[in-house]
Amino acid sequence: MIKILNIVGVRPNFMKVAPLHRAFENYPKITSKIVHTGQHYDNNMSDVFFEQLQIPKPDYYLGIGGGSHTEVTAKTMLEFEKVILSENPDLVIVVGDVSATLACALVAKKLHIPVAHVEAGLRSGDHSMPEEVNRMVVDKIADYLFVTEKSGLENLKRDGVCEKKVFFVGNVMIDSLKYYLKKAPQTSILKDLEIQRNNFVIVTMHRPANVDSEKGLSTILTILENTVKHQKVVFPIHPRTAKNIKNFGLEKRLNVIKNLILTKPQGYLEFLQLMKNASLIITDSGGIQEETTFLQVPCLTFRTTTERPVTVEIGTNQLLDDLNPQTVHEKLMEVLEGKTSKGQIPPFWDGKTAERIAEILVSKFTK
Repeated sequence: MIKILNIVGVRPNFMKVAPLHRAFENYPKITSKIVHTGQHYDNNMSDVFFEQLQIPKPDYYLGIGGGSHTEVTAKTMLEFEKVILSENPDLVIVVGDVSATLACALVAKKLHIPVAHVEAGLRSGDHSMPEEVNRMVVDKIADYLFVTEKSGLENLKRDGVCEKKVFFVGNVMIDSLKYYLKKAPQTSILKDLEIQRNNFVIVTMHRPANVDSEKGLSTILTILENTVKHQKVVFPIHPRTAKNIKNFGLEKRLNVIKNLILTKPQGYLEFLQLMKNASLIITDSGGIQEETTFLQVPCLTFRTTTERPVTVEIGTNQLLDDLNPQTVHEKLMEVLEGKTSKGQIPPFWDGKTAERIAEILVSKFTK
Protein backbone atom coordinates (compact mmCIF):
# COMPACT_ATOMS: atom_id res chain seq x y z
CA MET A 1 0.00 0.00 0.00
CA ILE A 2 1.30 3.48 -0.97
CA LYS A 3 0.43 6.19 1.53
CA ILE A 4 0.38 9.74 0.13
CA LEU A 5 -0.07 12.99 2.03
CA ASN A 6 -1.43 15.86 -0.09
CA ILE A 7 -0.68 19.32 1.32
CA VAL A 8 -3.02 22.30 1.04
CA GLY A 9 -2.30 25.64 2.65
CA VAL A 10 -4.42 28.24 0.86
CA ARG A 11 -7.66 28.21 -1.04
CA PRO A 12 -6.25 27.70 -4.59
CA ASN A 13 -4.40 24.61 -3.37
CA PHE A 14 -7.71 22.80 -2.99
CA MET A 15 -8.43 23.25 -6.68
CA LYS A 16 -5.07 21.60 -7.40
CA VAL A 17 -5.32 18.76 -4.89
CA ALA A 18 -8.95 17.86 -5.67
CA PRO A 19 -8.22 16.26 -9.08
CA LEU A 20 -5.15 14.49 -7.66
CA HIS A 21 -7.18 13.00 -4.84
CA ARG A 22 -9.83 11.80 -7.31
CA ALA A 23 -7.17 10.26 -9.55
CA PHE A 24 -5.58 8.38 -6.65
CA GLU A 25 -8.94 6.87 -5.73
CA ASN A 26 -8.75 4.84 -8.95
CA TYR A 27 -5.80 2.90 -7.56
CA PRO A 28 -6.58 0.41 -4.75
CA LYS A 29 -2.89 0.37 -3.82
CA ILE A 30 -2.91 4.09 -2.93
CA THR A 31 -4.13 5.64 0.31
CA SER A 32 -4.50 9.37 -0.22
CA LYS A 33 -4.83 11.72 2.75
CA ILE A 34 -5.22 15.50 2.84
CA VAL A 35 -3.36 17.76 5.26
CA HIS A 36 -4.70 21.32 5.54
CA THR A 37 -2.11 23.52 7.20
CA GLY A 38 -4.63 26.30 7.74
CA GLN A 39 -2.34 29.00 6.37
CA HIS A 40 -5.53 30.57 4.98
CA TYR A 41 -8.88 29.50 6.34
CA ASP A 42 -12.29 31.10 6.41
CA ASN A 43 -15.19 29.21 7.97
CA ASN A 44 -17.50 30.84 5.44
CA MET A 45 -15.61 29.12 2.62
CA SER A 46 -16.01 25.57 3.91
CA ASP A 47 -18.69 24.84 1.33
CA VAL A 48 -16.23 25.79 -1.40
CA PHE A 49 -13.57 23.48 -0.04
CA PHE A 50 -15.64 20.44 0.66
CA GLU A 51 -19.10 20.50 -0.93
CA GLN A 52 -18.37 22.32 -4.19
CA LEU A 53 -15.08 20.54 -4.81
CA GLN A 54 -16.48 17.17 -3.69
CA ILE A 55 -13.44 16.13 -1.72
CA PRO A 56 -13.44 14.79 1.82
CA LYS A 57 -12.62 17.07 4.70
CA PRO A 58 -8.91 17.04 5.51
CA ASP A 59 -7.57 14.18 7.57
CA TYR A 60 -5.45 16.77 9.40
CA TYR A 61 -6.07 20.43 10.05
CA LEU A 62 -3.02 22.13 11.53
CA GLY A 63 -4.61 25.51 12.26
CA ILE A 64 -1.51 27.56 11.49
CA GLY A 65 -3.29 30.82 10.68
CA GLY A 66 -1.54 34.03 9.64
CA GLY A 67 1.71 35.76 10.53
CA SER A 68 4.92 36.68 8.75
CA HIS A 69 6.33 34.30 6.15
CA THR A 70 8.89 33.14 8.70
CA GLU A 71 6.27 32.55 11.39
CA VAL A 72 3.97 30.61 9.07
CA THR A 73 6.82 28.49 7.73
CA ALA A 74 8.21 27.71 11.19
CA LYS A 75 4.84 26.88 12.77
CA THR A 76 3.91 24.68 9.82
CA MET A 77 7.16 22.76 10.04
CA LEU A 78 6.68 22.06 13.74
CA GLU A 79 3.11 20.83 13.32
CA PHE A 80 3.66 18.89 10.12
CA GLU A 81 6.56 16.99 11.65
CA LYS A 82 4.06 15.48 14.10
CA VAL A 83 1.89 14.30 11.18
CA ILE A 84 4.85 12.76 9.37
CA LEU A 85 5.99 10.89 12.47
CA SER A 86 2.47 9.61 13.06
CA GLU A 87 1.65 8.61 9.47
CA ASN A 88 5.06 7.59 8.10
CA PRO A 89 3.94 8.23 4.50
CA ASP A 90 5.62 6.97 1.36
CA LEU A 91 5.28 10.33 -0.39
CA VAL A 92 4.38 13.95 0.35
CA ILE A 93 2.84 15.99 -2.48
CA VAL A 94 3.09 19.77 -2.36
CA VAL A 95 1.49 22.11 -4.89
CA GLY A 96 2.20 25.65 -5.98
CA ASP A 97 4.42 28.08 -4.14
CA VAL A 98 3.00 29.14 -0.77
CA SER A 99 4.72 28.96 2.62
CA ALA A 100 3.00 25.65 3.42
CA THR A 101 4.51 24.15 0.27
CA LEU A 102 8.03 25.08 1.34
CA ALA A 103 7.56 24.11 4.99
CA CYS A 104 6.12 20.66 4.35
CA ALA A 105 8.67 19.85 1.66
CA LEU A 106 11.51 20.72 4.03
CA VAL A 107 10.11 18.59 6.85
CA ALA A 108 9.54 15.60 4.57
CA LYS A 109 13.05 15.71 3.15
CA LYS A 110 14.66 16.04 6.58
CA LEU A 111 12.75 12.92 7.61
CA HIS A 112 13.79 11.11 4.41
CA ILE A 113 10.31 11.07 2.86
CA PRO A 114 10.19 11.60 -0.94
CA VAL A 115 8.57 14.85 -2.14
CA ALA A 116 6.60 15.50 -5.32
CA HIS A 117 6.16 19.11 -6.46
CA VAL A 118 3.16 19.83 -8.66
CA GLU A 119 3.61 23.04 -10.70
CA ALA A 120 7.37 22.71 -10.65
CA GLY A 121 9.72 24.89 -12.66
CA LEU A 122 7.69 28.09 -12.74
CA ARG A 123 9.83 31.23 -12.43
CA SER A 124 8.96 34.91 -12.47
CA GLY A 125 12.57 36.07 -12.11
CA ASP A 126 11.46 38.38 -9.29
CA HIS A 127 13.30 37.28 -6.13
CA SER A 128 11.46 39.91 -4.08
CA MET A 129 8.38 37.67 -4.25
CA PRO A 130 8.32 35.11 -1.41
CA GLU A 131 6.61 32.70 -3.79
CA GLU A 132 9.62 32.78 -6.11
CA VAL A 133 11.95 31.78 -3.27
CA ASN A 134 9.58 28.99 -2.26
CA ARG A 135 9.45 27.63 -5.81
CA MET A 136 13.21 27.64 -6.20
CA VAL A 137 13.93 25.86 -2.91
CA VAL A 138 11.25 23.20 -3.32
CA ASP A 139 12.36 22.41 -6.86
CA LYS A 140 15.92 21.87 -5.60
CA ILE A 141 14.91 19.25 -3.04
CA ALA A 142 11.92 17.53 -4.72
CA ASP A 143 12.21 13.97 -5.98
CA TYR A 144 9.43 14.24 -8.57
CA LEU A 145 8.82 17.49 -10.42
CA PHE A 146 5.59 17.81 -12.41
CA VAL A 147 5.69 20.65 -14.94
CA THR A 148 2.77 22.65 -16.34
CA GLU A 149 4.37 24.37 -19.33
CA LYS A 150 7.47 24.38 -21.53
CA SER A 151 9.15 27.22 -19.61
CA GLY A 152 9.20 24.96 -16.54
CA LEU A 153 11.32 22.41 -18.39
CA GLU A 154 13.74 25.11 -19.49
CA ASN A 155 14.01 26.61 -16.00
CA LEU A 156 14.69 23.28 -14.32
CA LYS A 157 17.29 22.35 -16.90
CA ARG A 158 19.01 25.69 -16.35
CA ASP A 159 18.95 25.06 -12.59
CA GLY A 160 20.68 21.73 -13.06
CA VAL A 161 17.77 19.51 -11.97
CA CYS A 162 18.18 15.90 -13.08
CA GLU A 163 15.96 15.28 -16.11
CA LYS A 164 14.90 11.89 -14.77
CA LYS A 165 13.02 13.68 -11.97
CA VAL A 166 11.11 15.97 -14.32
CA PHE A 167 7.77 15.17 -15.99
CA PHE A 168 5.88 17.45 -18.38
CA VAL A 169 2.29 16.55 -17.50
CA GLY A 170 0.18 19.69 -17.86
CA ASN A 171 -1.83 21.76 -15.42
CA VAL A 172 -3.94 20.28 -12.61
CA MET A 173 -5.69 23.65 -12.20
CA ILE A 174 -7.20 23.08 -15.63
CA ASP A 175 -8.34 19.62 -14.49
CA SER A 176 -10.47 21.30 -11.85
CA LEU A 177 -11.67 23.98 -14.21
CA LYS A 178 -12.87 21.44 -16.80
CA TYR A 179 -14.39 19.19 -14.16
CA TYR A 180 -16.44 21.95 -12.55
CA LEU A 181 -17.16 23.99 -15.68
CA LYS A 182 -20.33 22.03 -16.36
CA LYS A 183 -21.54 22.71 -12.82
CA ALA A 184 -20.87 26.44 -12.82
CA PRO A 185 -24.09 27.36 -14.71
CA GLN A 186 -26.05 25.81 -11.83
CA THR A 187 -25.15 28.83 -9.73
CA SER A 188 -27.36 31.91 -9.82
CA ILE A 189 -24.51 34.41 -9.65
CA LEU A 190 -25.26 36.18 -12.96
CA LYS A 191 -28.90 36.61 -12.01
CA ASP A 192 -28.05 37.62 -8.45
CA LEU A 193 -25.69 40.36 -9.64
CA GLU A 194 -28.01 41.38 -12.50
CA ILE A 195 -25.35 41.01 -15.17
CA GLN A 196 -25.37 39.47 -18.63
CA ARG A 197 -22.86 37.44 -20.63
CA ASN A 198 -20.05 39.44 -22.25
CA ASN A 199 -21.38 42.63 -20.74
CA PHE A 200 -19.25 43.04 -17.63
CA VAL A 201 -15.64 43.24 -16.50
CA ILE A 202 -14.15 41.45 -13.47
CA VAL A 203 -11.49 43.17 -11.36
CA THR A 204 -9.46 41.40 -8.65
CA MET A 205 -6.58 43.07 -6.82
CA HIS A 206 -4.74 41.84 -3.75
CA ARG A 207 -0.95 41.88 -4.18
CA PRO A 208 0.91 44.12 -1.70
CA ALA A 209 2.71 45.96 -4.50
CA ASN A 210 -0.66 47.14 -5.80
CA VAL A 211 -2.88 47.56 -2.74
CA ASP A 212 -0.59 48.43 0.18
CA SER A 213 -0.16 52.09 -0.75
CA GLU A 214 -2.62 54.96 -1.06
CA LYS A 215 -1.23 55.77 -4.50
CA GLY A 216 -1.78 52.23 -5.75
CA LEU A 217 -5.32 52.02 -4.40
CA SER A 218 -6.19 55.46 -5.74
CA THR A 219 -5.03 54.39 -9.19
CA ILE A 220 -7.11 51.22 -8.97
CA LEU A 221 -10.15 53.33 -8.15
CA THR A 222 -9.44 55.52 -11.18
CA ILE A 223 -9.33 52.38 -13.33
CA LEU A 224 -12.68 51.32 -11.90
CA GLU A 225 -14.17 54.76 -12.52
CA ASN A 226 -13.03 54.70 -16.15
CA THR A 227 -14.11 51.12 -16.81
CA VAL A 228 -17.68 51.46 -15.50
CA LYS A 229 -18.31 54.09 -18.18
CA HIS A 230 -18.33 51.25 -20.69
CA GLN A 231 -19.49 48.15 -18.81
CA LYS A 232 -20.52 47.07 -15.36
CA VAL A 233 -17.60 45.98 -13.18
CA VAL A 234 -17.74 43.09 -10.70
CA PHE A 235 -15.18 43.64 -7.95
CA PRO A 236 -14.87 40.70 -5.49
CA ILE A 237 -12.85 42.60 -2.94
CA HIS A 238 -10.02 40.81 -1.17
CA PRO A 239 -9.90 41.30 2.63
CA ARG A 240 -6.44 42.89 2.34
CA THR A 241 -7.67 45.33 -0.30
CA ALA A 242 -10.81 46.20 1.67
CA LYS A 243 -8.80 46.80 4.83
CA ASN A 244 -6.37 49.13 3.09
CA ILE A 245 -9.12 51.07 1.33
CA LYS A 246 -10.62 51.74 4.75
CA ASN A 247 -7.26 52.60 6.32
CA PHE A 248 -6.47 55.15 3.61
CA GLY A 249 -9.92 56.75 3.80
CA LEU A 250 -10.96 55.76 0.27
CA GLU A 251 -14.26 54.05 1.12
CA LYS A 252 -16.42 57.04 0.21
CA ARG A 253 -14.85 57.33 -3.22
CA LEU A 254 -15.27 53.60 -3.83
CA ASN A 255 -18.89 53.51 -2.75
CA VAL A 256 -20.08 56.24 -5.12
CA ILE A 257 -18.80 54.56 -8.30
CA LYS A 258 -21.85 53.78 -10.43
CA ASN A 259 -22.12 50.43 -12.22
CA LEU A 260 -19.62 48.95 -9.77
CA ILE A 261 -20.75 45.71 -8.13
CA LEU A 262 -18.82 45.09 -4.91
CA THR A 263 -18.94 41.53 -3.60
CA LYS A 264 -17.15 39.36 -1.08
CA PRO A 265 -14.73 36.74 -2.46
CA GLN A 266 -16.83 34.25 -4.41
CA GLY A 267 -17.08 30.50 -4.22
CA TYR A 268 -15.17 28.55 -6.86
CA LEU A 269 -18.22 27.68 -8.97
CA GLU A 270 -19.56 31.22 -8.76
CA PHE A 271 -16.26 32.77 -9.77
CA LEU A 272 -15.82 30.25 -12.56
CA GLN A 273 -19.22 31.23 -13.93
CA LEU A 274 -18.23 34.89 -13.73
CA MET A 275 -14.92 34.33 -15.52
CA LYS A 276 -16.51 32.25 -18.24
CA ASN A 277 -18.98 35.00 -19.07
CA ALA A 278 -16.88 38.14 -18.59
CA SER A 279 -15.74 40.30 -21.49
CA LEU A 280 -12.44 41.07 -19.72
CA ILE A 281 -10.65 40.33 -16.45
CA ILE A 282 -8.28 42.84 -14.83
CA THR A 283 -6.19 41.21 -12.11
CA ASP A 284 -2.88 40.74 -10.34
CA SER A 285 -3.53 37.05 -9.64
CA GLY A 286 -1.41 34.13 -10.79
CA GLY A 287 -3.98 31.39 -11.31
CA ILE A 288 -6.47 33.60 -13.13
CA GLN A 289 -3.90 34.04 -15.91
CA GLU A 290 -4.11 30.29 -16.57
CA GLU A 291 -7.86 29.99 -16.22
CA THR A 292 -8.60 32.87 -18.59
CA THR A 293 -6.19 31.41 -21.15
CA PHE A 294 -8.10 28.13 -21.11
CA LEU A 295 -11.47 29.93 -21.19
CA GLN A 296 -10.15 32.23 -23.95
CA VAL A 297 -11.20 35.33 -22.04
CA PRO A 298 -8.97 38.44 -22.35
CA CYS A 299 -6.92 39.14 -19.22
CA LEU A 300 -4.87 42.16 -18.15
CA THR A 301 -2.40 41.34 -15.37
CA PHE A 302 -0.80 44.09 -13.29
CA ARG A 303 2.61 42.55 -12.79
CA THR A 304 6.02 43.26 -14.28
CA THR A 305 6.75 39.55 -14.71
CA THR A 306 4.85 36.28 -14.73
CA GLU A 307 5.89 32.78 -13.75
CA ARG A 308 3.35 31.57 -16.34
CA PRO A 309 4.78 32.98 -19.59
CA VAL A 310 2.81 30.60 -21.79
CA THR A 311 -0.32 32.60 -20.92
CA VAL A 312 1.28 35.63 -22.58
CA GLU A 313 3.09 33.85 -25.41
CA ILE A 314 0.09 31.93 -26.78
CA GLY A 315 -2.75 32.64 -24.33
CA THR A 316 -5.04 35.59 -23.68
CA ASN A 317 -2.97 37.26 -20.98
CA GLN A 318 -1.23 40.64 -21.26
CA LEU A 319 1.19 42.00 -18.66
CA LEU A 320 0.99 45.65 -17.66
CA ASP A 321 4.10 47.02 -15.99
CA ASP A 322 2.29 49.54 -13.83
CA LEU A 323 -1.14 50.71 -12.75
CA ASN A 324 -1.75 53.05 -15.68
CA PRO A 325 -5.42 54.00 -16.16
CA GLN A 326 -4.81 55.21 -19.72
CA THR A 327 -3.22 51.92 -20.77
CA VAL A 328 -6.06 49.93 -19.22
CA HIS A 329 -8.61 52.09 -21.05
CA GLU A 330 -6.85 51.50 -24.36
CA LYS A 331 -6.74 47.74 -23.78
CA LEU A 332 -10.38 47.72 -22.70
CA MET A 333 -11.44 49.45 -25.91
CA GLU A 334 -9.45 46.90 -27.94
CA VAL A 335 -11.38 44.11 -26.23
CA LEU A 336 -14.78 45.76 -26.68
CA GLU A 337 -14.00 46.42 -30.35
CA GLY A 338 -12.97 42.79 -30.89
CA LYS A 339 -9.34 43.57 -31.69
CA THR A 340 -7.77 40.95 -29.39
CA SER A 341 -6.84 37.39 -30.39
CA LYS A 342 -8.57 34.38 -28.86
CA GLY A 343 -5.30 32.71 -27.97
CA GLN A 344 -4.44 29.02 -27.86
CA ILE A 345 -4.71 26.39 -25.15
CA PRO A 346 -1.23 25.16 -24.10
CA PRO A 347 -0.16 21.51 -24.53
CA PHE A 348 -1.51 19.01 -22.00
CA TRP A 349 -4.03 21.50 -20.56
CA ASP A 350 -6.67 18.89 -21.31
CA GLY A 351 -8.12 17.98 -17.92
CA LYS A 352 -6.10 14.76 -17.61
CA THR A 353 -3.00 15.99 -15.81
CA ALA A 354 -3.86 14.39 -12.46
CA GLU A 355 -4.35 11.04 -14.20
CA ARG A 356 -0.89 11.31 -15.74
CA ILE A 357 0.66 12.20 -12.37
CA ALA A 358 -1.05 9.29 -10.62
CA GLU A 359 0.06 6.85 -13.30
CA ILE A 360 3.68 8.02 -13.08
CA LEU A 361 3.77 7.78 -9.28
CA VAL A 362 2.15 4.35 -9.19
CA SER A 363 4.68 3.07 -11.72
CA LYS A 364 7.56 4.48 -9.66
CA PHE A 365 6.39 3.04 -6.35
CA THR A 366 5.36 -0.41 -7.60
CA LYS A 367 8.51 -1.35 -9.50
